[in-house]
Amino acid sequence: MLDTLTALVTETVGDAAGEWDVTGEIPLGVLRGLAAKGVLCAEAKPEFGGLGLSGLDNAELTAHTGALCSSLRSVMTSQGMAAWTLQRFGDKAQRAQYIGRLTGGDLAAVAFSEPGAGSDLAAMSTEIRRDGDDIVVNGTKTWITVAGYADLILVFGRHEGGGAVAVVPTTAPGVQVTRVPEPLGCRAAGHATVQLDDVRLPAGHLLAVAGQPVVMLTTIALTYGRLSVAWGCVGILRACLTAVARHVTTREQFGKPLLQHQLVARHLAELYAAERTATLACERASAAWDSGSPEQVPASVLAKHVAAQNAARGAAAAVQVLASAGAVGGHVVERAFRDAKLMEVIEGSNEICQLILAEHAAAAAA
Repeated sequence: MLDTLTALVTETVGDAAGEWDVTGEIPLGVLRGLAAKGVLCAEAKPEFGGLGLSGLDNAELTAHTGALCSSLRSVMTSQGMAAWTLQRFGDKAQRAQYIGRLTGGDLAAVAFSEPGAGSDLAAMSTEIRRDGDDIVVNGTKTWITVAGYADLILVFGRHEGGGAVAVVPTTAPGVQVTRVPEPLGCRAAGHATVQLDDVRLPAGHLLAVAGQPVVMLTTIALTYGRLSVAWGCVGILRACLTAVARHVTTREQFGKPLLQHQLVARHLAELYAAERTATLACERASAAWDSGSPEQVPASVLAKHVAAQNAARGAAAAVQVLASAGAVGGHVVERAFRDAKLMEVIEGSNEICQLILAEHAAAAAA
């Protein structure tokens, strides 16, 4: 099945990734078509219309997509994280209803960040309160991937002394979605600010885990997101590696191929090492994910940290080697350079990942 899915993504993207990046838009029909085929949340269970891929197979699909188009991979990360959140936090009826919508062609965003709560998600102030048979949602969410396309937004917020997740239709009264103008990277991923003003919904839109600690809820959801972003970074590295390898073996300077210039060859070697080490970290994390090991949380943070940093350095090296050939808007290494930098910021910045890993290392040594 994996070969069929990667072929479908390759055929769907074709040579359009550069155009999507420049225009900042992936055609909605493309996204809904992939969603309806289960590609965007391929781990979703067959009983909900999903493909039931293992974590590792879904990871390889994510890396393949990331090598072609990081914006589309970002949509895949968001849709997969939404399905995972519904699987973990919803009751039986909620899982059937909402995951079924995602595998039927609807699109979903997951909203954590706020103007005063980016890295510090425990400080989020969005309120989800009960009012009779309804819930009412108030707050502002910023830089929400896919919100510009989404039918549903899974909104994390505070609820009766704990945390909660509300499934908010973007068509509900009181919801306003405003695109982020000219984002640095993943320009066609539909990043947007979401304003929620007295959004009143039936209580069935509140996922069953309401009242659990905010940090626990966000950590469970973000583990999926971090692992998916890490594999997306592997894809960026693979795309850069291919572009650089082709360039240095065909481009000649001073009477010989670039590969025979030792300082250029060093870039290719370091890029290869970056791709291999990121892949190994991601494979270890995916193995922990598939086995249900508690190591999946720190392993996912490690994979995201290693892969994002490697991708940022690798993409910069790729631009350096290709020079003017790659410094054109929409070119694969030009997109990689901007997209990879964004990966060092989202789903836990480099610094947040370092803090988590330091705490993990200290606890392991105690």
